[in-house]
Amino acid sequence: MVQTTYQPNMVDIVFPIEGTTICRHYSHDLQNALQNEMPWISGDEQFSIHPIKLVTGDTDITILSRRAQMIVRGPRARCEEIKQLSGKALNLSGHVIRLGKSHEKELNPYSTLYAYHVVTDYANESDFMSKVSEELQALGISGERVCGKRHALGMPTHSLDTFSLMVHGLAPEPSLRLQEFGLGKHKQLGCGVFVAHKSAAAV
Repeated sequence: MVQTTYQPNMVDIVFPIEGTTICRHYSHDLQNALQNEMPWISGDEQFSIHPIKLVTGDTDITILSRRAQMIVRGPRARCEEIKQLSGKALNLSGHVIRLGKSHEKELNPYSTLYAYHVVTDYANESDFMSKVSEELQALGISGERVCGKRHALGMPTHSLDTFSLMVHGLAPEPSLRLQEFGLGKHKQLGCGVFVAHKSAAAV
């Protein structure tokens, strides 16, 4: 991992989660819960909530791992305010989770980044990838792109169509910018949030 002098405006803040169960389609509930605690995030298009890693399965309700974490990507200037979520209990449609003591995690310039969900308004992969190329170009980001599987991200009244996406061969500064700005809409639902990945196998 090559270092760079570029310092992104965003930083990850990691909260251990205490709880027993959670709904697989928790994203909308979690967004609302955090907006209730921090109303300012409703107008912040860069504030992001990472997808929570859940146990694989097809049931609507799943057991929470003891290592489960909630990670948010927020403005560096708001870090201390965000950390005040530590100790808060959040009710997600009857499933209560409590947030443990947080810690900051700087974004690092990894050459390969992966997003579990990037929202698409298109019926086919080709049009989606054309839109991705436009957004990356606007951010000044090059690199190889690998489109993954199409998914349906469940919401209370509908679902969002998404693709997983990998971008690799990134130089340090573009890597940080992609993590800082993300891609597409609904970052507070876990979409367009890029994290480090070792290979293209997961896509």
